[in-house]
Amino acid sequence: MKKIKIPSTPFNPLQSFTSKWQVTMKLQRTGKLNSILNYLRLEPSFQSIDYVENKKQFHLYNLLTEQRHPKTWTLSSSIKESTGNGLEMLLSVDEDISNKFKKSSKDTEPLVQAVDAVCRAIKSSKTIYFYGCGSTGRLAKQMESTFWRPFWKGIKGSMLWGKLLENIPDNIEDLLIGEMTGADRALISSLEGFEDLQLIGKLQLMDRGIKKGDVVFCVTEGGETSSVIGTILAALEQYGELNEEKINEAKNNLYFVYNNPDHLLLPFDRSRAVIENPAITKLNITTGPQAITGSTRMQATTSETFILGVVLEEALYRVLKEYLTDSELSEIGFEPGFNIEQRLISFRDVKRGVDDSLDSLSIFTEMESETYANSCFSTYFARKALITVFIDSTERSPTFRLYPLDTVNESVKKSWIQVWTDSSNIKQAWSTFLGRNFRGLEESSYKESFLNGIDDPYLKDVALKSLTSAGNDQEMLYDLSFSMENIKKRGPGRGDLGVVVCIDNEADEINNPELSVRRFCDLCRERGAKVAIITVNSQENPSAGYSFNPDVGVDILLPSFPDPIGLRRQIALKMLLNAHSTGIMAKLGRIIGNTMTFVNPSNLKLIGRATYLIMSHINDTISGKHWIDHHGNCNKLTFEEVNAVLFDAIGYLGRENLQQTAEVALSIIRILEALNSRDYVSWEKAQSILENQGLEAYLLEHNPILSSTQP
Repeated sequence: MKKIKIPSTPFNPLQSFTSKWQVTMKLQRTGKLNSILNYLRLEPSFQSIDYVENKKQFHLYNLLTEQRHPKTWTLSSSIKESTGNGLEMLLSVDEDISNKFKKSSKDTEPLVQAVDAVCRAIKSSKTIYFYGCGSTGRLAKQMESTFWRPFWKGIKGSMLWGKLLENIPDNIEDLLIGEMTGADRALISSLEGFEDLQLIGKLQLMDRGIKKGDVVFCVTEGGETSSVIGTILAALEQYGELNEEKINEAKNNLYFVYNNPDHLLLPFDRSRAVIENPAITKLNITTGPQAITGSTRMQATTSETFILGVVLEEALYRVLKEYLTDSELSEIGFEPGFNIEQRLISFRDVKRGVDDSLDSLSIFTEMESETYANSCFSTYFARKALITVFIDSTERSPTFRLYPLDTVNESVKKSWIQVWTDSSNIKQAWSTFLGRNFRGLEESSYKESFLNGIDDPYLKDVALKSLTSAGNDQEMLYDLSFSMENIKKRGPGRGDLGVVVCIDNEADEINNPELSVRRFCDLCRERGAKVAIITVNSQENPSAGYSFNPDVGVDILLPSFPDPIGLRRQIALKMLLNAHSTGIMAKLGRIIGNTMTFVNPSNLKLIGRATYLIMSHINDTISGKHWIDHHGNCNKLTFEEVNAVLFDAIGYLGRENLQQTAEVALSIIRILEALNSRDYVSWEKAQSILENQGLEAYLLEHNPILSSTQP
């Protein structure tokens, strides 16, 4: 792992020394510089001082999405005692989404406005642009490639297209663009530096040809992502100097979607620039803390995906009902009279369908956990479910510090998980995935703007480096195909796990040995790998069953409500996989309580989160009765102190190339050991303790009530 740096303004040596000395004196005077830094014989680095003093706009630990959820407080210990109980904890937090949608269904005016905007765009051949970063960027891709393109492909392949072609644009499938910070390459893993730049959002908006009058949905899990905010503000710039008429026009086309209370976001300049702007419509979908602290891939992104899917679904219905009969609408999955309120409330029944699979899900979670514990690997195979499966698998990497998806150049497998689909080569697999050609960021279109438009020297440097890994050439580095070459290089082996994910009648194809789904199952079994099969069906059309006998089958059966774009099936699968993959990591010790102690501090936001996690666990421990009885009273650590230790950890791991060691866990152990001994403790000693004992066992030794304490 390369050393992570933090931006600092240009300086000469004398000025920087004076600045550092002044800040250090300030911390000492205010009591913020505690004895822990003396024990560890370190001073705050320039990077840490810069982050503490100059990057306060990225200290986000007070946001609601960064708080610990009371329902999952003891997850890590509970799931080790009972996998089912732990998964039930995780799934229970999705009830917060149901409650939010119940309230939203009583005031749908903002959603109806968004529906009207999408309807206008369809009829006038305007572009509908979804943009996000990280989890919400993958949401944007899903809007295009899972919901929009397959729906219109189905319509064009049916007899109904003849009734629509005079009123619906012929290129309708291309009129919705789902884009994320870093473009398609960022689906694999984030591109360092991009998220922290408003500039890149503006550049991508221009690159994709988004103009005044197009409908823009900018989605950020927490409401503070710089690249997403840059996008919505750039879209607003296209309306020129604002008057009452232009404000009304803009707010009908521009939407900012987020998941935190306004009052917590307003202290951040970039968020306030959007929230207080009358020309941007805000869709606030605050649901509360996440099941895993700060893991906004869970409830925040689930709720945003569903509500924006509802907007699309309702808009499609309102447009098509002008040209199709009720029976024709029913033929393609719409139910006349099923209104936007009912669409929102249907989430509760989706959740119940997932909850009912808990028993078999527990077996599946245990099976995949054992696979990784035995140093083996998993391969997922999907078609209709491909993007949902892929999103969950790739989001495990930054959340729990796993190796990202292997490139074709890797001589041995590093990534714990890979995803395949029904295709014979790399390009065909990406086409199956996206419903279009792979789309990257061409260096020639961005480099000059980066050079001239980024003031911070660090961000400029790291963004330029990331840009070299964001182009169209990245497509050929990642092979998702079920091809002979991929089977030969990365196929399942003894002790591995193969997972087939089927939606609707795809499971029936398992009975045919000539089809790819069954061939994948047979390949796994022949090579000594276990097989799991996940199915998602409706009660109206349940699976007919399959002759292949898997090691575990997980069946989600949903009520027979309208689902024309597959929204509810994909959301059900998302909730199940989110709980499953999180449960695996909790069982493997990569979660303590309900906190991500293996989070990778790879951007400004995550550095703040990592600092806060260290501080929280340290202060919880040293203020506990067990610690006080055995070690006496200690002053609680401050954010400034902990951040200094974190940056030292980042430097140590970078120098030692310890890619899979977590800065958070290592820092917690080193600090507590130093406070315990009142003396110097090396990183090497902390690392040895982490490797031999593990963080959770270590914390329980010093804070025994950790497994039962409630907030």
